[in-house]
Amino acid sequence: MMQQAEDLLEEGAELKKLLDTLAPEDWQRHTPFKNWTINNVVQHLHGADKAAMMSLTVRDSYLIVKYNLNVQRRMLSPGIEGEELLESWWSYFNDMCQHLGDLDPKRRVTWFGPDMGAMMFTTARQMETWAHGQDIYDLLKQPRVNTDRMKNIVVIGVRTYGWTFVNRGLEPPAPVPYVKLDAPSGDVWEFGEPQTDNYVAGSAVEFCHVVTQGRNINDKDIHLDVVGEPATQWMEIAQCFAGRPETPPAAGVRTG
Repeated sequence: MMQQAEDLLEEGAELKKLLDTLAPEDWQRHTPFKNWTINNVVQHLHGADKAAMMSLTVRDSYLIVKYNLNVQRRMLSPGIEGEELLESWWSYFNDMCQHLGDLDPKRRVTWFGPDMGAMMFTTARQMETWAHGQDIYDLLKQPRVNTDRMKNIVVIGVRTYGWTFVNRGLEPPAPVPYVKLDAPSGDVWEFGEPQTDNYVAGSAVEFCHVVTQGRNINDKDIHLDVVGEPATQWMEIAQCFAGRPETPPAAGVRTG
């Protein structure tokens, strides 16, 4: 199985452990993400996983989902909740991971944003699972233990530097910033040519929070060093996920 698919499966398994602890009434509680309930969050993940499998197996049908907003909304909001939703999500999620793991990593896959290779597409599913999982961790105020499988999310965060701007009709500022991050294990991950006047450095976990828009770069628990105009502009609006341009949460909304 492709390593990224194994990482995706582990990410989902960690989220399921948290969801397994929920009482029936917890599913209606509102997370800090757009006031979505836990039901809404898992429905969204489940619907996106279904759309992913559709793109991989029946692309023509998927294109209807991509370009018809009404069909897309129905796909991303399946009408099941609570324990039934959890069981359906987890079963479908496992099937998706197996399918992705068997793909040629270089196969091109159609998605809501630009097409991407199967390896990066798998990472995108991990990124969304991790990011929306954080919505639930934030609500429940549960500690989260992250591992070095987060490097996949860091990579997609770095590689979508240009997308962040192009998606907004903006010219990406040059040069692309140097990125140097501390992994959960203590390893150091570096991307790009070292620059002393244009870089982002610090915690890999905090970087992932910013590029997935789970945190604002100015939040009190984000301590990234951001130096230079291109790096600063990027971190203010970073968006590593597909879809229309989104605005990061206001400072303090997610962290109190």
